Amino acid sequence: MTGAGNHVIPNVHFRKVNGMMHGRQNRVMMRTWFDQAARKSRRAAARKAKAAKLFPRPAAGLLRPVVRPPTQRYNMKLRLGRGFTLEELREAKIPKKYAPTIGIAVDHRRRNKCVESLQRNVDRLKQYMSKLVVFPKRSGKKGVKKGDTPRSELPNVAQNTLKEIIPIERPSKRIKARAITAEEKEFSAYKTLKKARTDKKYYGAKMKKAAEAKKEG
Repeated sequence: MTGAGNHVIPNVHFRKVNGMMHGRQNRVMMRTWFDQAARKSRRAAARKAKAAKLFPRPAAGLLRPVVRPPTQRYNMKLRLGRGFTLEELREAKIPKKYAPTIGIAVDHRRRNKCVESLQRNVDRLKQYMSKLVVFPKRSGKKGVKKGDTPRSELPNVAQNTLKEIIPIERPSKRIKARAITAEEKEFSAYKTLKKARTDKKYYGAKMKKAAEAKKEG
């Protein structure tokens, strides 16, 4: 209690200061990471167990397309998408019902907006098909179907353990220093844009004038 008179109303909350506020001696609220090495080995063991369970299929799972993320902020990057479009499968000559059976992800909702992305993923599919090894479902000669890999090639098959199955080819962003050419020195971005805007503004008037001249002539 405070004494008589106009004093500050007491609002003490008795914080626990047993080591919390004293630099190196702070041991109460500290989060330790003594199991970092153990976690690393545990993750590695889990990856190996998953790969062994999926053998001879790729450890990464299904083959996925290369897409650009939405919005202007991220659309300059490349990443893995959900699945290949029906158009991409058609171009690569892979039936849409057969694709999931050989480890290819299919997304019937995605649409191709440009030729470049379509061609990139078609090439990805063709590369995958060229390296694909299909094991026969049953033993014996009758168990081998059309498209299955010959049994003589199967014993030496290695599992694909890459994260993306087929690595994404990301273009290098580094630009090496070089001398500025005479053509670049003469070029003016301002004048080019100014002319383009002017041409756009007076395009209709020019067309009208040309049409009238054609009629008179």
